[in-house]
Amino acid sequence: MVEKSHERSASYGLDAKDNPDFCPMNHADLTVVIEQNRLLHAYALPVMENLYEQIVNTNNMVILTDAQGVIMHTLGDDDFLEKANRVALTRGVTWSEQRRGTNAIGTAIADATPTLVHADEHYLRANHILTCSAAPIFNPSGKVIGVLDVTGDCNSFHRHTMALVRMSAQMIENQLFAASCEDGITLHFHTRPEFIGTLMEGIVTFTPGGRFMAANRSAMFQIGLPPQALFTHTLNSLFGMGVSALYDHYRTAAPQVLQMCLPSGVKIYARASIRLSNKLVAGAELAFVPPANAQAQHSARQDADSQRLSSLRYLNTGDPQVAAVIGKLTKVIGRDIPILINGETGTGKELLAQAIHNDSPRAGGPFVAVNCASIPETLIESELFGYEDGAFTGARKKGSVGKILHANGGTLFLDEIGDMPLNLQARLLRVLQERMVTPLGSAKSIPVNVSLICATHRNLRDMISRGEFREDLYYRLNGLVVKLPPVRERTDFETVVAKLLAAENGGRRFTIAPDVMALFLRYNWPGNFRQLTNLLRTAMVMTDEDNEIRMEHLPEDFLDDMRQMAASAPAEPTPPAATTALPAFAPAAAPAAMPGGTLEDAELMLIQRTLQSHGGNVSAAARVLGISRNTIYRKLQGQQ
Repeated sequence: MVEKSHERSASYGLDAKDNPDFCPMNHADLTVVIEQNRLLHAYALPVMENLYEQIVNTNNMVILTDAQGVIMHTLGDDDFLEKANRVALTRGVTWSEQRRGTNAIGTAIADATPTLVHADEHYLRANHILTCSAAPIFNPSGKVIGVLDVTGDCNSFHRHTMALVRMSAQMIENQLFAASCEDGITLHFHTRPEFIGTLMEGIVTFTPGGRFMAANRSAMFQIGLPPQALFTHTLNSLFGMGVSALYDHYRTAAPQVLQMCLPSGVKIYARASIRLSNKLVAGAELAFVPPANAQAQHSARQDADSQRLSSLRYLNTGDPQVAAVIGKLTKVIGRDIPILINGETGTGKELLAQAIHNDSPRAGGPFVAVNCASIPETLIESELFGYEDGAFTGARKKGSVGKILHANGGTLFLDEIGDMPLNLQARLLRVLQERMVTPLGSAKSIPVNVSLICATHRNLRDMISRGEFREDLYYRLNGLVVKLPPVRERTDFETVVAKLLAAENGGRRFTIAPDVMALFLRYNWPGNFRQLTNLLRTAMVMTDEDNEIRMEHLPEDFLDDMRQMAASAPAEPTPPAATTALPAFAPAAAPAAMPGGTLEDAELMLIQRTLQSHGGNVSAAARVLGISRNTIYRKLQGQQ
């Protein structure tokens, strides 16, 4: 390379004994050159500063030139800059081969390749005091637009300098590449997934329709085709994936690494971003998860899911209404259709939403639940959309991401959506339509990719008629509307109770006495599964060694509710699943009250006689009477 460069230098009429040309262009002309290379100059300066920090105090300087070799900017050690001035290494001087003979800058431009020229390899003898390491900087079309160079004293030569220069030049190229891609598809790829996001990654851009636009040097090397050949290709012909399939991946799946194949058959990993009118609509700066880790996380998640009420299959326990709901849900999962769950408080709306998420392609992403009724109205906006540092008084330092962005790549569950304030409904609608979130106090919109599930116990149509809920938001949320039946209407009650006991048993096997189950079947459960679960947890703690839940183990407030139900008329109709008669709280042969006596007196007399007939065994008497032992103790203490 040096020999050929020397031949070229001689053909330009240069003499090795020539003195350096000390005629830099004037300030006005240099300003024009810098303006013509404005982007290169802007992106290169911070990279030059970083490069100089790595070579400081080594008798070197960092140089940036344009494509003709005109020096636009320099950084260097003071002691070497004086020596550099003696050979005209200053701003405005041209270091092309035609003007300076063989040198790293000019030869890198001529050969379009990284070049090292050491000491007497320079054509002009005046430059033999130098060692120069230069790397050309290419634009996205593959054309040389400048050179990054480190020049120093030949006695301070370090071979690692060239590696630093090449890496820095590539960093500038990648930044220029990203800045040039205003509209279209940008693909970042490598044969090793851990190299995505590093200087080693290949970057290719395509039009929104999938036609090839540009590729960086790493991409061209990995693909193995010259730039001219690449312009005949599309996204599909180069990577085996069409534009519609790419859009579908980022629209309906958790944004994870793509697995593709080059025309040569080499397997590569990639992530993409899609910009339309300079707005990022898909991809974003996605967190990369190597396939091995993703598989491990998926396996761990499956193990954890198998130990809790998590999947739609597990929730299908025989009730026809629930089975119909699950049948509808399985048809829309993964199809980017919003789901609205109706149902009374405590019917398991969040449990159903979690099951939908776990059975969806987004199962590897986050599941973020937000109860719109539990967050104060003054805080719900910042909780949902996040905020910048100092956005309001009391804001957390460094700001907050917000629930919606926390759910990026996964599922956002908005419980009690009917309680969301009207002004926030408009912001939520805009986020759902544009798939962009703007935190409080920020002018920057951030792309977001979430699957939406909402739930409410309210009648949203009635709220719309009263002006309490936005009609446009309602029709954006109700892609599929399902309703969960209350506990009192379910025909699979005993199966559900058995599953709840199994989920909460802590390794013990619990059973329920027949009279208690009969009581459960008669009860109307106003708190639905939330009330039932809490009752079972308490009763399980109160059980004896036989692990059977009996009357004496039930909470007193539940038994009081049952007494009121028994005393009220007409009685609640027995559910279809109820097959056992409700135990009476006063036997049919109860003694009549004495003249002037009260109901309390008769109740006390019955307790005393029952205790006598069971030899003073309080537990046995409580089971017969259908009340708790605590009630017997309290009644007996009251007579004293």
